[in-house]
Amino acid sequence: MTHSLSPHGYQRTPLPPARESAGPPTTPAAGNGPSADHRGAPGAKGGPGAKGGRPKQRDAFFDNAKYLAIVLVAMGHSWEPLTDDSRAAEALYMVVYSFHMPAFIIISGYFSRSFDMRPDRLRRLITGIAVPYVLFEVAYTFFKRWADDDPGQPFSLLDPWYLTWFLVALFVWRLSTPLWKVVRWPLPLALAVAALASVSPDIGDDLDLQRVLQFLPFFVIGLIMKPEHFQLMRRREVRILSVPILAVALAVAYWAAPRMSSAWFYHRDSAQELTAPWWSGPIMTFALFGCSMVLVACFFAWVPRRHMWFTVLGAGTLYGYLLHGFLAKGSRFWGWFEDYAWLHTPLGAIVVTLIAGTVVTVLCTPPVQRMFRFAMEPRMEWAFKRDAAEIARNRAKAAKSA
Repeated sequence: MTHSLSPHGYQRTPLPPARESAGPPTTPAAGNGPSADHRGAPGAKGGPGAKGGRPKQRDAFFDNAKYLAIVLVAMGHSWEPLTDDSRAAEALYMVVYSFHMPAFIIISGYFSRSFDMRPDRLRRLITGIAVPYVLFEVAYTFFKRWADDDPGQPFSLLDPWYLTWFLVALFVWRLSTPLWKVVRWPLPLALAVAALASVSPDIGDDLDLQRVLQFLPFFVIGLIMKPEHFQLMRRREVRILSVPILAVALAVAYWAAPRMSSAWFYHRDSAQELTAPWWSGPIMTFALFGCSMVLVACFFAWVPRRHMWFTVLGAGTLYGYLLHGFLAKGSRFWGWFEDYAWLHTPLGAIVVTLIAGTVVTVLCTPPVQRMFRFAMEPRMEWAFKRDAAEIARNRAKAAKSA
């Protein structure tokens, strides 16, 4: 898709209207998250209204955002073993964790706006999210049994292990989309749900519901966002203002590092489970939501709108997200950070960061996508009934084209 850029470097033309993606992270089959399919506006070059019926093109902005966010996810996982020895690493870790997953989730919500219970969309939800969840939950379980020498590691679809929580959350959020589209005040309601979850330790670990509920406001705000909201974040003054905001965030995180647990940013535990008074749960829910939204806006402000060398990798972020987990966990199981003390030096931290970024980049490439498409985007036409309404629509389209 082509975009006109202003002399100041930001785009004056509005973003295309949201359309349901054909894919999830999300995969190209589920339509949300790390690898959602982002299409052009009707009538735009390559869009559905273009002359000659040329295929629709993805929006480079969202693919760029997803790729950059997945790189930050991988880097954050590589920094985790370094945070005990370095206050600076802990501060950087806290800042990145405050916005990288919220950014993913907001994009997922934005491209879920057209989701309904239509059979074809439900099929994509199953093949693009539910099936990869089952396959990777099994794969991670066997990997932990082997790599961690833990033959007793249980297998349970109700207890997501490591990165698979996001697939469970995305499945639940998408199913709830029609509800958020009909209520009058969706965001206040979602924040209330998140605040209540933060003081409810009895929720337990099933389906990682704490994360599902505490991250819910970011998905809902993505549902209610419009193209002009993203355009607003692209203004030159927002870019300029984001620089001192990020500097302040790093300074605050450096001060808070020895005083605050970074577990608050995972949103997987209640306040009581973090040994904090119950009333701190709602306060932290609202405070972290505000901080995350500010930093997400700063992040989006600097995401390129034009096609970059890494734009094509935005379609494969689910692959990078799930596959890099084996290396991230394996490095802990095999004691790499304990065996090589130099990794805890500044030079070592830089090397680890570069390796993490390189690995996740490779895992997002088209060859890797083709290799693992059977698990991420299975077609599974054999598993579903043929929808009579869809058949009729296809026939009507074919007749119209003829």
